[in-house]
Amino acid sequence: MNIKPILLAVLLFVFFQKANAQDDLLDQLDVKSDKKEVATAAFKALQICNMQSTKLPVKGEFYFLVSHRFGDLTEGLQNFFGLDEANTKIGGIYGITNWLSIGASRHTDKKIYELGLKYKLANQMVDGFPVTIVGYNTIDINSELDKANYPQLQFNNRVAFSSQLLISRKFTESLSFQIAPIYIHKNLYDNQNEYADLILLSYGARYKLTKRLSLNVEYGSRLSVLDGFLDTKYHNPISAGLDIETGGHVFQLVFSNSQAMNDVSFFSNASGAWIGKGIYFGFNMYRVF
Repeated sequence: MNIKPILLAVLLFVFFQKANAQDDLLDQLDVKSDKKEVATAAFKALQICNMQSTKLPVKGEFYFLVSHRFGDLTEGLQNFFGLDEANTKIGGIYGITNWLSIGASRHTDKKIYELGLKYKLANQMVDGFPVTIVGYNTIDINSELDKANYPQLQFNNRVAFSSQLLISRKFTESLSFQIAPIYIHKNLYDNQNEYADLILLSYGARYKLTKRLSLNVEYGSRLSVLDGFLDTKYHNPISAGLDIETGGHVFQLVFSNSQAMNDVSFFSNASGAWIGKGIYFGFNMYRVF
């Protein structure tokens, strides 16, 4: 029996199978190359300083949060550089999906309970869509109010809201920038110094100094109020700080002209002027589970 034709047929079969396998692999590589890559880590923490960043927890992650803002640093030894006074925020944030998270916190300032909902609308792509877009809404409940001082107090008088659209872009591995139109509404307010409705445009940026250290800044500018600008004691919010990554958590050092940390009060009731009185030092600490 002549085995040469059989060997030739076997060799041809192996050759064509190998060629087909290579074509399949190339096709797979072409498919992968067509996939758009998401730009990640524009911000390492869920907040820039006080304002929210476009970062969300991934599905199933739980963030435990403790924040502190001490008293006015500029009062010096009178209040031991602010350490005699402090506002505290304790809360948690849970990732329901990769694009949706919920949060709740309690603040010593006005004994406020704050609920937050954060949801991603679009991702920045490496070679595609230029920005990340995230929506963020909060509702505050002021539990400090009582009927002894407000005889006609109703539950809706305790409530205030914020609605924010966070738009960020990671320009380089070191530099990220964010802009956010913000709407604030209060059901109960001091009409001598506060607004029922307030619109701001807030800016934030992060610059990476080292692998685990970044410099953050943010500023909120009041754009519109329905009743005109009051000669108010409050100022546009401004903050600066450092992100320090330490294993399972991000530690943020913050200097701000607002001692309050809930979004409604931070954006509308910043009492410090930076130049002069009213600089509050503190920290945010997130622990991921």
